[in-house]
Amino acid sequence: MSLTQQEIHESILYPVTRVSAGNAGGSGVLVYSKEDTEKPGEYINIALTCQHVIDGAIKVTEQWDNVLKKDIKIDVLEEVRIEVFDYDKSKIVSANSTKAQIIAYDKHHDLAAVRLNNTREMQHVATIIPKAEIADLQVADPIWVSGCSLLHDPFPSPGNLTYLREIIDQKAYVMQNAPSIFGNSGGGLFHGDTGHLLGLTSRITSTQLGFGIDIMTWMGFSTHPDRLYEFFEHQELQFLFDDNDTYHMAEQRRESRRHEALRNLLLESRGESL
Repeated sequence: MSLTQQEIHESILYPVTRVSAGNAGGSGVLVYSKEDTEKPGEYINIALTCQHVIDGAIKVTEQWDNVLKKDIKIDVLEEVRIEVFDYDKSKIVSANSTKAQIIAYDKHHDLAAVRLNNTREMQHVATIIPKAEIADLQVADPIWVSGCSLLHDPFPSPGNLTYLREIIDQKAYVMQNAPSIFGNSGGGLFHGDTGHLLGLTSRITSTQLGFGIDIMTWMGFSTHPDRLYEFFEHQELQFLFDDNDTYHMAEQRRESRRHEALRNLLLESRGESL
């Protein structure tokens, strides 16, 4: 059953944000807004975007570690800017800019998660497709692509799924025919019947014609939903889909993994077994 106009607004348009990092920009999708268990009255707000949208805010450098007695690579993460839009039905009444911290990123999956510095509750967040429903997706399913095309204010475009698993550079994508263009990267691909977030729009098709490039806006590619879950699980972001998990529990797991990795490096540097 197709979504109502109100459901399209609340599930597909309102959660979409505009993302800026250095001289680059794109889109993002709010997926989490829950009260901070350690700071009652404040909310933890998380948005997803594509890694290439915020790549300018990620610097990897080598730094001498005086414990390991060797150079190790560390990432220096700058803040990014997120614009969250307030609406009166279809009309934007304000665009609220807030800085955000990069909490996870993966260049291979081209995915990133950021935590907004704004601690007010976000009224509209996207619902990620349940893992058990991914296998039910079919070609011709109705979808919406919602993002900031050419960094315009967000708007949704309708279409259909046209291919369920396209492999590009050893990564799985779904293909859709809803128009998408530069700036849509990081925006959402939503199911037209359920409103579920299926993935993030991340690639478009282009062909070389003489000295020019022709863009096929009707052949867009979005992160396959399987890869969303691979990213969440590898980055310890299960709280985004599991109500039994919390942001702070995930933070503790990530910190434990970092300590374990450093311990292993230290043992290796001493020639000791792990």
